Amino acid sequence: MLRIINALVVCALIVAAAYVYKIKFESTRQAEQVAKLRSEIRKDRDTIAILRAEWARLDRPDRIEDLAKRHLKLQPVRVTQFDHLNNLPERPKPLVPPGTADPIGAVIESFADSEVVNGTLPERGTHR
Repeated sequence: MLRIINALVVCALIVAAAYVYKIKFESTRQAEQVAKLRSEIRKDRDTIAILRAEWARLDRPDRIEDLAKRHLKLQPVRVTQFDHLNNLPERPKPLVPPGTADPIGAVIESFADSEVVNGTLPERGTHR
């Protein structure tokens, strides 16, 4: 009987050691995964910093001005290019009179024939 108890205790110790080893292995694997993620985050932050610096270099006003002078044929604005407000054309007539209950219907009626709008066919002998 004592031998059976000793064998059970030895088996329990082996199972406990295997379980502890499994926990240690999992924690080591997770620590490696955390270190890998931290390395990727650091690399991504460095890439973002490089891209921001490059954007700031490309977005400089003096660089854009130099590119505009080289590639665009722009001239300074002259005073003679402006006109007085009283020379503007008259405002066009509104398509829909103010206060109309159905503005969309009024626009359709002003542009379309009544036969086309309501879908009726002309009577025989009356062609347009």
